[in-house]
Amino acid sequence: MNVKPNKLTISRWRYALLVLVLMVLPIAAIWHIAGLQVLSDVDKGYEFLQGQGIARTVRTESIPAYRGVITDRRGEPLAVSTPVVTLWANPQVVDVTSPELAQLAKKLSMSRKDLTQRFARYANKEFMYLDRQVAPEQAEEILGLEIPGIYGKGEYKRFYPAGEVTSQLVGFTNIDDRGQEGMELAFDDVLKGVPGAKKILKDLKGRVIKDLALVRSEKPGESLALSIDLRLQYTAYRELKAAVAKHKASSGSVVMLDVRTGEVLAMANQPSFNPNDRSQLSSDALRNRAITDLVEPGSTMKPLTVLAALESGKFSPETVIDTNPGYIRVGRKTFYDHRNYGEIDLTTLLMKSSQVGTTKLALQLEPGDVREMFFRMGLGQSPGTGFPGESPGSLPQHRNWKPVARANFAFGMGLSATALQVAQAYAVLASNGLKKQLTLLKTDKAPEGEQVVDAKLVARLREMMSSVTHSGGTATRAAIPSYDVAGKTGTVHKVGKHGYEKHRYVAMFAGMVPADNPRLVTVVIINDPQGGKYYGGEVAAPVFASVTADALRMLKIPPKILGDGQVVIKAAPPSDLQVERSGGAT
Repeated sequence: MNVKPNKLTISRWRYALLVLVLMVLPIAAIWHIAGLQVLSDVDKGYEFLQGQGIARTVRTESIPAYRGVITDRRGEPLAVSTPVVTLWANPQVVDVTSPELAQLAKKLSMSRKDLTQRFARYANKEFMYLDRQVAPEQAEEILGLEIPGIYGKGEYKRFYPAGEVTSQLVGFTNIDDRGQEGMELAFDDVLKGVPGAKKILKDLKGRVIKDLALVRSEKPGESLALSIDLRLQYTAYRELKAAVAKHKASSGSVVMLDVRTGEVLAMANQPSFNPNDRSQLSSDALRNRAITDLVEPGSTMKPLTVLAALESGKFSPETVIDTNPGYIRVGRKTFYDHRNYGEIDLTTLLMKSSQVGTTKLALQLEPGDVREMFFRMGLGQSPGTGFPGESPGSLPQHRNWKPVARANFAFGMGLSATALQVAQAYAVLASNGLKKQLTLLKTDKAPEGEQVVDAKLVARLREMMSSVTHSGGTATRAAIPSYDVAGKTGTVHKVGKHGYEKHRYVAMFAGMVPADNPRLVTVVIINDPQGGKYYGGEVAAPVFASVTADALRMLKIPPKILGDGQVVIKAAPPSDLQVERSGGAT
């Protein structure tokens, strides 16, 4: 029997489908190629491909803008910007097995293992920092390794030539060159520049081949001239630091004003810090205490109380006050003088800093007279310098003034002020009752000011205040040879959790010179001296004398000349220092 071989049979519909598919595929392929090469559809045409290619080679790069320079009034730089490089990487491009990675790690002062682990953590990212603010020379060495995926970007880093001498006033910027403290923060919008932009062409390794076009020019920040004189600032800083160390104090401040213009010529604080190395920065050193920290001004307010008395018309400089027997009881509190001064006039009251005399004076005035005088002098309100954290102080307004509150208020208790506020009050006295706007910026034109008290009364008060630095006064150590100094000491108990602390003090001196026509006002505060001495006349007054004497010399302010052309030379202060104390004293 013959068997016929099987034939492969395909149904007609299947055959037709196969033929159709084979015909369509080439047509679709041709259409796709034509679309890519000819059609202009941005989602799938040649323009899309072209754009993708350009995107991988053409970039828009930011052009860093130079931050404005901060200078002192004489043009000495206090804050400048220097060029640096930020190194960054694209982890998706970097080959972690590359032998050059070991060299990169070494130049970055890290191990290859640590560097590899960093790349691993950012494996899904296209950007990571390698190092910020690298010196251009070091960056050039790293970029010279030509490792694909490693790039550099130009930036600026802030540098402070005066270091800790001006740190709390000038402040500093962060790593992104934005102001964080001080004048850097207060005037950040003025100092910061506006970055520019440009189109550049890069190769596959990210290296810039060509600058294609400038999109936008960078705009440098504006410069800022401060009112301080760096020479005076160095002197204030040096003397304050020495005094704080000598008396084992916790902190201190010095403020010096130009009476004519309201400019701050020096503002130093302790402790301080180095803004160029903030690795050990503490909040305690960061504060500009002269503007932010409050103290009870104590007996430095007695001249203002005497001025209120003179203005009332009830008293004159020759008015005699009986301070016998050397103490006075008001309510449940007793106020003591250093000794029994007997019958004294108002000049002697200031000279001896009599608590008893000041109390009797205050109780004969209207309850709100002293507070109103303090307010007119600038206490209880912000000086308006614009400095971050500037404190307005505290100037309570009692509905019913009890006698003990009136007495306390009269010699600077029950209120609080900053060193700058005390300086402003004394500047009003120095400028014959004219209150001027204080400024931390250099000004070429003196402000007009506001007359807040009679000029003749103020001039007479300054004559009375000059006795404080003469023999028998509480501040003989504030005396400056050839110059008359008008001022006042202050020694107050520190306020703790449970009221005034018995053996802790704040020592102060506020003064102006020359007394007959003041040019300078200087305020010194030494907080919590522990070296055995704590009176304002023995702790703060010598700092005033040293700082102000140097300023008089540097600014060429002439000494007092007698009619025969002879320079007045004051005798050395006596060794038996007269002292005073207020602020919770009993």
